[in-house]
Amino acid sequence: QVRLVESGGGLAQAGGSLRLSCVASGRTFTANAMGWFRAAPGKDREFVAGTQRNPGSAYVAASVKGRFTITRDNDKNTIYLQMDSLKVEDTAVYYCAAGGVIQSFMLQRPSSYHSWGQGTQVTVSS
Repeated sequence: QVRLVESGGGLAQAGGSLRLSCVASGRTFTANAMGWFRAAPGKDREFVAGTQRNPGSAYVAASVKGRFTITRDNDKNTIYLQMDSLKVEDTAVYYCAAGGVIQSFMLQRPSSYHSWGQGTQVTVSS
């Protein structure tokens, strides 16, 4: 329903920063909720952060709280993930996801989202 394209991944040193972007196109009116998940090798996809256009809200996982910030530009149909104080354990493929109206406690579930991007690799070295 919605095409999502991530960018901004790459290699960073521990303690450094990266900023991911995700641009939505197509049926963007169905993308009330947008979020970021990540998948490290051998691990399940993990919720990182999510935001809803209506109501305006943002959530981050406890594992990244205080280090990662999610923001949204509705005019550009784009969300961002500012990642600071990166740790080696943040290494993963980061995926952008879009969904409709989602209860806040459901934002962390991958099954709540109907569209996914291809992912962008983030590698943090020590």
